[in-house]
Amino acid sequence: MGDYAHVNGQDLYYEVYGPGPGPGPGPGAADRPPLVLLHGGLVTTEMTFGPLIPALAEDQRVIGVELQGHGHTTDTERPMRIEYLVDDVVALLDHLDLAQVNIFGFSLGGIVALTLALRHPARAGRLIIASVNYRPDGADSELAPDRLPTEADFQAMRDAHAAVAPDPTQFDRAGAKTSAMVQALPGWSDDELRSIAAPTLLIFGDTDFAPLPHAVGMHALLPRAQLAVLPGATHMAVTRRPEVVLPIVRRFLSEGP
Repeated sequence: MGDYAHVNGQDLYYEVYGPGPGPGPGPGAADRPPLVLLHGGLVTTEMTFGPLIPALAEDQRVIGVELQGHGHTTDTERPMRIEYLVDDVVALLDHLDLAQVNIFGFSLGGIVALTLALRHPARAGRLIIASVNYRPDGADSELAPDRLPTEADFQAMRDAHAAVAPDPTQFDRAGAKTSAMVQALPGWSDDELRSIAAPTLLIFGDTDFAPLPHAVGMHALLPRAQLAVLPGATHMAVTRRPEVVLPIVRRFLSEGP
């Protein structure tokens, strides 16, 4: 079910899947916080998590959020900054009366999730962070062509945006704002990552944007981290491998606080 919440001058779109509050069909579902899904840059919730949502929603409430300028959420004249996107997500949690949630963030969504955990630690239960560069110098400066999105990927992004956006003409403007925001990110210090107390599952493709030593270093800094590296997976393919990703994610979410 899709709806809008007016938060911070944004009409923020979200969809709710799975059982509502109360006992669910799976063990421990009644006590499990909802799972918030935060998509990647230039894509929608459906493009990022579509293959995973049905199984994830079997025994928990799942909330897909579309960030400023993405999918159903119109861009505005407001600058696009990670802290603003975090503020929008937190305001949505307040709107839904959710004190704490688990969060699954991919790429841009993972950056938002990590920033939220740093700024609002009490709101973050368990974190799943997929394909995130935590430091600009940790990423490959020149990516091989086989690691990059294809022309078909970019066309699929445009098509997905056009299918649901209130103003499909905003794609290029929102895309430019998103790219500039991500490129300007300073990353996080080692001490900041060490301060994140939430249990964290890191997921990377073996041919992701970030080199594997970067992923391993991030795993070493986060106090309660697990690391999964998907074989034969580029950045774009990480959440498109439900047969590999779902067992890892469901086991992690079932481990408790």
